[in-house]
Amino acid sequence: MTAADITRPVGTTLMDGEQQMRPTDGSERREERRLGLLLTLPAQILVLFISVFPLLMQLYISLTDWSPLDGKGWWMAYESWNTFANYTDLMSDSRFFSALGRTALVMAVCVPVEFLLGLGLALLFMQDFPGKRVFYSVLLMPMMVVPAVAGYMFFMLFQSGGPVNMLISALTGQPVTLAWLSSPGTALAAVMIADIWQWTPLMFLILLAGLVGVPEDQLRAATLLGASWWQRFTSIMLPKMKTIILIALAIRIIENFKIFDTLFIMTGGGPGVATESISVYIYKVTQQDLIWGYVAAIALVILIVLSIVVSLAIARMNKARAEA
Repeated sequence: MTAADITRPVGTTLMDGEQQMRPTDGSERREERRLGLLLTLPAQILVLFISVFPLLMQLYISLTDWSPLDGKGWWMAYESWNTFANYTDLMSDSRFFSALGRTALVMAVCVPVEFLLGLGLALLFMQDFPGKRVFYSVLLMPMMVVPAVAGYMFFMLFQSGGPVNMLISALTGQPVTLAWLSSPGTALAAVMIADIWQWTPLMFLILLAGLVGVPEDQLRAATLLGASWWQRFTSIMLPKMKTIILIALAIRIIENFKIFDTLFIMTGGGPGVATESISVYIYKVTQQDLIWGYVAAIALVILIVLSIVVSLAIARMNKARAEA
């Protein structure tokens, strides 16, 4: 007598085919995976075509001296094969490293300032005050402006006879006709001011969402135990917001690294190359010099660098989530 016979209710008989093996859990899971693969296959093929194919094409072109001026399609680029010559040229391109340094400088200044301003505004808007909804709407407006339009706005503001010089003249009592966008030092500062004005609201919005998610009961308990505002902020708010802060910083670092529209409208990378970011440099080499093989190599290197940054940010976010 088997275990099945012992557990079978009295009076029941074996049905035909009852002794046949039932599908195991493993076979059911394999069938589910197969069905899921079939259902998602069209989308996977589309994603593969959209992302992988251009990447492989870029890698292929980066190993050649191909240019549209050759009069041949990109698939014929192998006729001007140069292996890794574009990458070795890139390592000795001082203009590339200068553009990279300026981009890093803009990023190093703008992202921390946007974060601190956004955090301060988020803490302020956690409190109730008259006209909060109106100020909230006004504060988010810069983020809604098209970057090219924002660039034109600040281009007009920083003219020698523009509102900025007029305001400084009124405050100092002396006529000021500073050519902001014609001087290498002040031109980059003007671009940074424009970027901070436009993207601080995004940082504010993300950080405000993080603050709203902090458990109220923990804050109330800390208050009852006599914790000061600073102690609540450093011991409860900031630790609970680690993931949100990392997401906000990662988004702004990546976006700031690609700064183009505002900068190009305001200065065009000038005077000379004083405000030339990496995106403006790539644009000029692509559209003016038409050295597309070299541009493909630059873009691939930047993609690798940004991928490393994103990977580090994701690893840090996972660690912060695990600690929380």
